[in-house]
Order: sequence, then C-alpha cells, then structure tokens
Amino acid sequence: THLLVATGRRPNSDNLGLENTDIELNERGYISTNDKLQTTANGVWALGDVNGKGAFTHTAYNDFEIVAANLFDKDPRKVSDRILNYALYTDPSLSHIGMYEHEARKSDRNVLIGYREMSRIARAKERGETQGFIKILVDADTQKILGATIVGIDGDEIIHSLLDIMYADQPYTVISRAVHIHPTISELIPTILQNLEPLD
Repeated sequence: THLLVATGRRPNSDNLGLENTDIELNERGYISTNDKLQTTANGVWALGDVNGKGAFTHTAYNDFEIVAANLFDKDPRKVSDRILNYALYTDPSLSHIGMYEHEARKSDRNVLIGYREMSRIARAKERGETQGFIKILVDADTQKILGATIVGIDGDEIIHSLLDIMYADQPYTVISRAVHIHPTISELIPTILQNLEPLD
C-alpha cells in the first residue's frame, strides 16, 4: 500500500561559492578531503555532511574530533581509522557495523557467520519484540569480528559491545567467553559467537 523511494543524499555545496576558492569537489559534489579532513585549500577543513564521509551526527562529531586532535593535540587521528557504524530507527530498528555479508562473500577471507532470530531470545519474547535477528561475521583465520547487523529491539545499544571489540582489535573470543547478565538480549551474543559456521 506504500512506496518509499530513496535516491540518496546530495550535499548543499553548490551555494557556498566554492568556485571562487581552491576547494575541489568530487564527482558527486562533496568537498574533497584527505584522511585528516583537509580540503585542497590550505588551512580549510570540511566536516559533516558536506564531505561525504558519513552523513550521521556521530560521524560529524567524530570529524570534529579528528580535526581538533590534529590541529591542537598533535594527535594524528584520521577518518580511515573509523569503522562503519550506524542505526536506523525503524520498527524494529536496524543497526550495522563493519563489513556487510555481500562484501564478505566477495572477499578472499575465510569467513564464519553467527546468526540468531530474535524469536529465539528470551528477553525479546518477554518484551513481545520478537521480529528481527542478530548476525555476526568473523574472520576464521584472525578471529577478528568483521561486521555485524542487528535488526531488533535494543540493537542500537547491543551492537556497541561488538564495535568496541573491533576498535580494540581483539579476537571474538573476548566476547564469546564473557559472562553477560541474564535476562538481557546481550547475553545471547556469546552464544551466537560460540556457534559460528562457515559462510557458504
């Protein structure tokens, strides 16, 4: 009964007068920046939606942190250190970090997958929110988490435990051997990681 058409985002860079500067745009109209968010004009940085490197509030704030660290703290932070992460507040919500499953399939990695329907999680049943799933991708050789997707209640909070392990560059076993509080949805993360299977 409904149709949603999403054609993407377009930066509002065409009314900034950039044609009168040394600031270059890429083919999609975003301001070109390097890994530290410096533009092609000396002394000018581009943060937020206009640089095409995230288009979320949390990535825009991280842009600020990167620029401030480089300018004032002599801390060489860069955009390429950032792991893809976002949440869409649909019903149920969708949260994602890192690599997508289709990317994992195209890679030459030896990938494992853990999957659990929300309908099999006691806390989700208790709250009457059983739509969705948890999916986690792991590199079998390095034991590092490659990515995860959670569709379901509290996914936007739960996914941070996986994201933090990725940022810490630790193996998935750190979580799979952890004891999580019962009854929570997070308590199933170790169980999922203890039951990984090859991604076919």
